Amino acid sequence: MSAVRPAGGRRGVRLAVRPAVAALLLLASAALAACSSGASGTEDGPDVLRVLAGSEVKDLEPMLRRSGVKVKISYTGTLDGAEQVANGGADGSYDAIWFSSNRYLSLIDGAPARLSTETQIMASPVLLGLKTAKARELGWESGAVSWEQIATAAREGRFTFGMTSPASSNSGFSALVGVAAALSDAGEALSVQQVSEVTPKLKEFFSAQRLTAGSSGWLADAYTREGGVDGLVNYESVLLGLKDLTVVYPSDGVVTADYPLTLLASATPGKKDLYGRLTSWLRTPAAQKEIMTTTHRRPIVPEVRPGPEFGSAPLLELPFPNRRAAADGLITAYLDEVRVPARTLFVLDTSGSMQGERIDALRRALVTLTGADTSASGVFSRFRNRENVILIPFNGSAGRPKPFVLPERNPEPVLTQIRSYAERLQASGGTAIYDGLRAAYEQAATGGDGHYTSVVLMTDGENTDGSSYEDFEAFHRTLPEAQRKVRTFVVLFGESDVDEMKKIATLTRGAVFDARTGSLAAAFKEIRGYQ
Repeated sequence: MSAVRPAGGRRGVRLAVRPAVAALLLLASAALAACSSGASGTEDGPDVLRVLAGSEVKDLEPMLRRSGVKVKISYTGTLDGAEQVANGGADGSYDAIWFSSNRYLSLIDGAPARLSTETQIMASPVLLGLKTAKARELGWESGAVSWEQIATAAREGRFTFGMTSPASSNSGFSALVGVAAALSDAGEALSVQQVSEVTPKLKEFFSAQRLTAGSSGWLADAYTREGGVDGLVNYESVLLGLKDLTVVYPSDGVVTADYPLTLLASATPGKKDLYGRLTSWLRTPAAQKEIMTTTHRRPIVPEVRPGPEFGSAPLLELPFPNRRAAADGLITAYLDEVRVPARTLFVLDTSGSMQGERIDALRRALVTLTGADTSASGVFSRFRNRENVILIPFNGSAGRPKPFVLPERNPEPVLTQIRSYAERLQASGGTAIYDGLRAAYEQAATGGDGHYTSVVLMTDGENTDGSSYEDFEAFHRTLPEAQRKVRTFVVLFGESDVDEMKKIATLTRGAVFDARTGSLAAAFKEIRGYQ
């Protein structure tokens, strides 16, 4: 039997880098910005444990400062981090890794040999949370509910939900694995064949998805600020931190994040000692209780009893793919066949200030999204089958929108066209940011049925021509509701006007990504999780 209970009213600390109300989201994975969890200004040294981590564990930084071990954490995306470890790129630069799960990493050839001791620190299953009124309407406020029943209600349009991208976030990937495993009735790890067979059922389930994101924290904040959907598929710890939400525990199983802090095989004896001290401290009853009460994650040690908010029903763990081909095939099926397809409008600064290296960086960033990046994160962030891509260059005025429609099969010819268009971009003239942005929203009014539409604005400077921010704001207020819901994700580059770019993101309920000190291509890849 599953347990279904209203979530507590407390708002917990998020599992990922949370945007402020102004919707500022710094691009952690682009710059791999190191955030010290020890004393302020902690540098590398023999007494510092260097950890490569997913942003999900950022909320533990205050605790780590009291651990007695100096810890320096650098954050990266799950797929990028997994590949960095597997190819040896983490050796010598880091001593340990800390992601919400090592399951995908363990499927990459050569990766297990790079790892040493693995210590589970806490746990959080990926579940469905629904507004309490909606859960009551569906009859799910108590009793057994299966993923099959949830999928049936989704197919019938009885509820909507948001979920992170499985290509960008472990919560989304875990949810996809769990739903696929439950709906396939496989009883064992999914094979490539079973992924193909369960795809039609997955398409029905995800027809109810109306909100996507690249991180669990941003997803939860967007839900809290805006509503717009009936619930979320997310970590239990996130769902328990939201108000007026009933958490649904499917009777046929879940996939659980176990947050293994893992020593790299290349770590020196001194760093192994630091690792042992830190993991021992994190598993003390006092630390485990603090993790449970401040982050809503389940304790991992038997000495600490889980709180009443977690209920008493046992959780059945669903099987995870045991071959990388099956895991990658599942993500690919989701992106190309299952999810509501994307409609992406890129508003691209081609003003005179972009001359030289900057216009080259823009060309490279767009070419990256056509499949030029063959890493796992690159492959999954490329423009997808069924997606509509519209490129709108601007300088002293808005250029003519150039649409590209990727087919359901064999997208390479269209990807080649996008690549060719990007490589021909030239820089000259002034900077009419708001004319370009207005052109995107006018374009968004046509031909977007059945697609999830978003705008990407990339500029390297301040507005010098055409309409002003105030003009665009007034225009935005006049738009029909469907167009006002289109988010703009702003990429800071060069000398962008940060305050105005934040205002655009706030007005359109989007986010700001900072590529001023990192790679523009990495910023474009990161945004793909939000489209």
